[in-house]
Amino acid sequence: MFAKRLWLVALLALVMLQVAAAQDNQVSGLIGRTFISDQGIPGATFPNPIIHFGNGLTFEGNYSRRVLGQGFSRLWLEVPTEFNYDEDLATGANVIPKEYKSLFVAPSARVNFFSMTAISPWVSFGGGIGYFNVSKDLLYGGNNPSKGSSVTGAIQFGGGLDVRIRPSWGVRAAVRDFWTGVPNLNVNGDRCRQHNYFVGGGVIYHFGK
Repeated sequence: MFAKRLWLVALLALVMLQVAAAQDNQVSGLIGRTFISDQGIPGATFPNPIIHFGNGLTFEGNYSRRVLGQGFSRLWLEVPTEFNYDEDLATGANVIPKEYKSLFVAPSARVNFFSMTAISPWVSFGGGIGYFNVSKDLLYGGNNPSKGSSVTGAIQFGGGLDVRIRPSWGVRAAVRDFWTGVPNLNVNGDRCRQHNYFVGGGVIYHFGK
């Protein structure tokens, strides 16, 4: 099921980018951290009935294509893809997985401002899918009885700053929020959706004018 949904999102992203009469392309790679607010476990009787999330090491890959604009602002279609390699978990009892991995793919529209200058702030909005794969092990040892993976919808919005340092190269700082469902952690938390805040930086390569 996940493979089918991922294929559909990838196909949609490809169609969006190919149909656009673009004059410029970008690929970018960023590294950073994902921040997720803790959530309570209603009705739990053990000490510290709160799910604590670590700040998972996260990688972003992104392909963008410009579709409108020459001067002050430019509109891009982009496909930000976030991979959170290791999201550690903690709580007061041995009832949840010790960690999980996540992947978010969200075709989006991005608007860059002051595009004719070397420094360009931007905002982005879009949507796609999220994929969670929980650990086979429980937090304090033993086998995790829950299903290993789950798929959810994802809404993405974010902003950042691009700095061009050479004609074909630049650097980017980004903050993105992927608003998704929650992974299967064996307990019912106090919310059914969560904000996954990515904060990171990296490089941009421009090509194909």
